[in-house]
Amino acid sequence: MRWITRRKALTAFASLTPLATGSALAQTAFPNQTIKMIVPYPAGGATDALARMVAQKMQDSWQQNVVVENKPGAGGTIGANQVAKGPADGYTVLFTIVALLQQMTLMKLPYDPIKDFAPLSRVAISPSVFAVNAGIPVNNLAEWVKLVKANPGKYSFGTYGPGTSAHLQGELLNLQTGMDMLHVPYQGAAPLVTAMLGGQLTSAFLDAGSSRQHFPKFKLLGVTGSERLSWLPQLPTLKEQGLNAFEPLGWFGLFLPVATPKPVVDKFSVEIQRILKLPDVREKIEAMGLVPGGESQDSFAKVIKSDAEVYARIIRDAKITLN
Repeated sequence: MRWITRRKALTAFASLTPLATGSALAQTAFPNQTIKMIVPYPAGGATDALARMVAQKMQDSWQQNVVVENKPGAGGTIGANQVAKGPADGYTVLFTIVALLQQMTLMKLPYDPIKDFAPLSRVAISPSVFAVNAGIPVNNLAEWVKLVKANPGKYSFGTYGPGTSAHLQGELLNLQTGMDMLHVPYQGAAPLVTAMLGGQLTSAFLDAGSSRQHFPKFKLLGVTGSERLSWLPQLPTLKEQGLNAFEPLGWFGLFLPVATPKPVVDKFSVEIQRILKLPDVREKIEAMGLVPGGESQDSFAKVIKSDAEVYARIIRDAKITLN
């Protein structure tokens, strides 16, 4: 009788062991199939270039295909929704930008940017520089504010689209200084810079990553963030000049669906931090006029919470809409 009991116990243990450990083994073996990195914007831009660089490094390290898929549309929400509603197994990851948070207050979304994603890390950080046309007779921000106030309705600020960082920053500058700069939206950074170069536009918040090479052609009056740029040390921050809420910076970051198993999320996070410490990766990011990221999951989560609150307040106070 004792032998039969032992045999049954061993049989029961053998049958339960795969069930108890299968999930852990699957996570330990991760990845064992192709990973899709969804970029919710067209190919060819900075977001796409950074995603492909990270994907290649990850593929080399994990010896598993990491494929970048561009899923543009609806301001990036189509691709983001695909990841938010997709399988939470680690094989679909989102590579996106700070617009993910700004859209929370601007439009009705099919997902919650805070609750539906597990943030991994920022890959790169992109300050904005407030620039005016070279022909404008000012040399600093105080002179610009004085000039605009003395000429109501004459001066404008351009953006790369309604609801973008440049739009929020321009309206915030209006609010805090009492200026009445007219918002002129363009379809992307390239036509915005072209308008500035051609003199059709008087001022703009320009993305440091995409516009850096053109900065010598403009008068630069301030930069967002809490610190000066290492490659533009003479340019004061807007905070230094007495303005508030310009600390949030543009960023490019990686996210997984929130239900992704923690061991998989942790493995991704460690790998991203490793990649962003590589000298060649940092060199390429800095050559784009960007600041390399690479903070922990918790640090990125704190940035997201803080940024989302600041952007929501700006949008409400300035009554910004997409209409």
